[in-house]
Amino acid sequence: MELDSYKSAVHRSSKPLTMALSHYDRHAPLIEGAVSVPGFPLEVLVVAQSEAAGKHGNHRHERMLNNEEFDIAEVSLSSYLMAKDQGAPFTAIPVFPRRLFSMSQMWVHRGSGIAAPKDLSGGRVGLNTFQTTLSVLAKADLGRAYQVAWRDITWVTARDETRPFRQDASVKLERLSPGESLVEAIMAGRLDAIMIPHPSHAFLQNSQLVRLLKDPIADEVRYFKKFGYFPIMHIVAFRDEVLKNSPGLAQAVFEAFQRSSQIASERWEDPNWSVLAWGRQAIEKQQKVLGDDIWPNGLEKNMANLTWFIEQSHDQGLISRVYRPEELFHPSVLEV
Repeated sequence: MELDSYKSAVHRSSKPLTMALSHYDRHAPLIEGAVSVPGFPLEVLVVAQSEAAGKHGNHRHERMLNNEEFDIAEVSLSSYLMAKDQGAPFTAIPVFPRRLFSMSQMWVHRGSGIAAPKDLSGGRVGLNTFQTTLSVLAKADLGRAYQVAWRDITWVTARDETRPFRQDASVKLERLSPGESLVEAIMAGRLDAIMIPHPSHAFLQNSQLVRLLKDPIADEVRYFKKFGYFPIMHIVAFRDEVLKNSPGLAQAVFEAFQRSSQIASERWEDPNWSVLAWGRQAIEKQQKVLGDDIWPNGLEKNMANLTWFIEQSHDQGLISRVYRPEELFHPSVLEV
């Protein structure tokens, strides 16, 4: 859509639209104001999720999906799927700000005797929540990449779920004792492994906790080459009322994210842009191994990733049916 078309669909209120994001390098141009959304006044808020609070607080997913606090927000793909399934008034664009491989986020106690994913069968694994996208992916990946049936594991959660769901009778699901953390539980031997996507400095200094995978990068390269993508964690969702009032907004924001990602990528061309001494070389190595763009936006390039994740969400009892990926997105951005 051209700039003149954007202007013909300008959000009429003088009050800026709010967009809540985590502070990733690919979002920095949006947060700094180097990228704007032509025709739409926008206030970009730095709101974290479970990690240390951003400038504008944390618990972004709950604040958006339960309280409709923001006009636009980066949210969990899994919780967004559940919200849509439950009829909540949200619609997304195919922008995927966060991606992770699951198994490198799983940690075990050094003395536990657990040396590989197969050793988790029949065990107890701690998660932040059952529905967290990383949790859904980890359960599913155990089966397809390591031949470990996730239903043979007891899953123990640390926090309230973002969206309610009816637990499948075949699922072994428990809750940590009140006030107990995942780290305390595994150190006491009450858990066999824990999923920690945001390990703190203190956590990494704990010599008793080690990653389940001995060579996670090698495992993840094999995963990427076998399945063809870097798994999606987050999506960008809008309140439906906002899109109704501003018809050109979905495509305008999509293109703003594309410009922001391009600028962020160009910054890495400076070998001293980040604190990493070999940051530029790391980018070059990644491109040689995984290709030039493992962060694609748009529906077509992410169809296999989304299709498989939706199937796994349904298998785990989180949504009532298997959706077609195009059902998740605003019609104006299905072909971008």
